[in-house]
Amino acid sequence: MRYWSVLFALAALFSIGAFVYSPFSPNWWLPNSADEPYHVVSKFGREIDSLFLIILWITGIVFIGTQIALVWVSYRYVDRPGAVATYFHGSQRLEVIWTIIPAAILVFIALYQMGTWASIKFRSAAPKVQPVAEITARQFQWVMRYPGPDGRLHTADDVHLVNDLHFVKNKPALIYLKSSDVLHSFFLPQLRIKQDAVPGLTIPVWFDSDRSGAFELLCAELCGWGHYKMRSNVTVHENQADYDDWLQRKIRDQNQSQLASADAAQGGK
Repeated sequence: MRYWSVLFALAALFSIGAFVYSPFSPNWWLPNSADEPYHVVSKFGREIDSLFLIILWITGIVFIGTQIALVWVSYRYVDRPGAVATYFHGSQRLEVIWTIIPAAILVFIALYQMGTWASIKFRSAAPKVQPVAEITARQFQWVMRYPGPDGRLHTADDVHLVNDLHFVKNKPALIYLKSSDVLHSFFLPQLRIKQDAVPGLTIPVWFDSDRSGAFELLCAELCGWGHYKMRSNVTVHENQADYDDWLQRKIRDQNQSQLASADAAQGGK
């Protein structure tokens, strides 16, 4: 009954067509805009996308090969009346081949990605810059603490915000990541940066952007019933002056709020 092989062939053609078409679709799942399907906004992002595409092509070629083999075997060795099946234990040579090839591919990927992993995750590769902010994840928001005019964190002039991350285009941004309750995951999809926030640890995270504009920060760890709400605005400023103007406005707003609170407390007495 060779029609089964035809069915397998149609399913294989559909799957292969979806694989080949997907990178050219405006709905390509990588988080890029439809008119720029291959654009990412950071140096690290391009390196990570390169690794992703290498793995995609390797697995895609293997997938196509296995589908061709499946269709050919189902067509060639169709059940025929009077034909007697022959059974054998297997081929040691084939087993060695299909063990060595995947092992070699995995070793290649492991070695090829080491430079990218080191530049993104090794603390020795962290940029020697002052931190932009300390970010504390909690159910279900991102609490940002920016250094004030003295340029240092954890002093009286720190600026406190919620769900509002800002840094400057074409400059390395360093943040200190913490969690005040459960595991969260700091995820900048357009920058391809992801780092777990672990209770009790302060973890340095660094990234950059070669495009100014508005992006988003998400939590990529299921952290409770309000996980879906844990989103933050990300603003990349065109230059340092633009960032400094924004920070000065936030300092004035915070001082006014503190003054109003103090006046209200004084009036209550």
